Amino acid sequence: MGRLNGTDRPYDLVLFGATGFVGALTAEYLAAHAPKDLRWAVAGRDEGRLERLRERLRGAEEIGVLRADVSEPATLRALAEHARVVATTVGPYVLYGEDLVAACADTGTDYLDLTGEPEFVDLTYVRHDARARETGARLVHACGFDSVPHDLGVYFTVRQLPEGVPLTVDGYVTVDAAFSGGTLASALNQFARGPQLLAAARERRRHEPRLIGRRITAAPGAPGFAGEVGAWALPLPTVDPQIVRRSARALDRYGPDFRYRHYAAVRRLPVALGGAAAVGAVLAAAQLPPARRWLSGRLRPGDGPRAERRARSRFAVRFVGEGGGRRVFTEVAGGDPGYDETAKMFAEAALSLLFDDLPPTAGQVTTAQAMGDALTGRLRAAGITFRVAAVDPGPPSAV
Repeated sequence: MGRLNGTDRPYDLVLFGATGFVGALTAEYLAAHAPKDLRWAVAGRDEGRLERLRERLRGAEEIGVLRADVSEPATLRALAEHARVVATTVGPYVLYGEDLVAACADTGTDYLDLTGEPEFVDLTYVRHDARARETGARLVHACGFDSVPHDLGVYFTVRQLPEGVPLTVDGYVTVDAAFSGGTLASALNQFARGPQLLAAARERRRHEPRLIGRRITAAPGAPGFAGEVGAWALPLPTVDPQIVRRSARALDRYGPDFRYRHYAAVRRLPVALGGAAAVGAVLAAAQLPPARRWLSGRLRPGDGPRAERRARSRFAVRFVGEGGGRRVFTEVAGGDPGYDETAKMFAEAALSLLFDDLPPTAGQVTTAQAMGDALTGRLRAAGITFRVAAVDPGPPSAV
């Protein structure tokens, strides 16, 4: 692992897709909270929109503007060569993201994104992890609500449990929020690519080193009532369990035998049944191009909930961890998950890669693996809650 020298590059950080909905929120967060000496730029394909964005940001005169377009790989290469860290909001990533990952891996530039697309994560591992390890680039996917609260929440929970023993953690997600056109586009695209998703997962398994002497699983649990959180638990088919599993594979602190299960927590059974039916209907509709186009037209990329709706939004992820005769209840919670808090997580992850004293890593890594304690500390300081709700030091009771 030999990180290429990026100290002589013009920018510490380039935010690509800065004029999109989450991109603009991230730019606003950086302008308000980043260190004064941060050398950063906004990037995208429309220089006029970038200039208008910059004009309304604090410290505008110090912020650079770079033109780059996913249809012009040379501009993405130039982007990577200009920065120590590139953070991109441009999705769906499986359609528009790989050339930038390749450029960052090849130039030793750290890369962050907001993907929730398992296929994209698996493809970039197979195609670009080895080169990133050679150059020292850190490729960190899922740096927003997918999957920071879950990945760091499990990491936080594991650290409350004994070392060197089998551990289990269950996560229960509650969300009150609206979503944007970009989120809808990514979800519909992923729902329509079932065969490709499975093929990418198989290809990754062929390339990933076998885990010797340890066992890590993140299989879906069964739906049912979870007395630990007083809610109905429905397995969530998101990228989050995969990210948690990869953190557990990389970090011995998760113990010799680790299992994670990931659920949506719903208080009322009719709501749980209705939600499951709605997801099934959208999944079925996404298989039919006319229905998929109709759904895509309901919200277009760049559209998102208004500030007053986001101000009312909340999320909480409650974890139940067990091991070595100890049981612990923890929680990660915050405000609007998909946008305001995602922008915060995304920006703080980029700043952590730039400025924090982190363990040496390279290649495709997770937030827990690359930034664990440092990013947790940053997010707590920024207002996201990480707390131990309760501890049972004795044998866990049957539930």
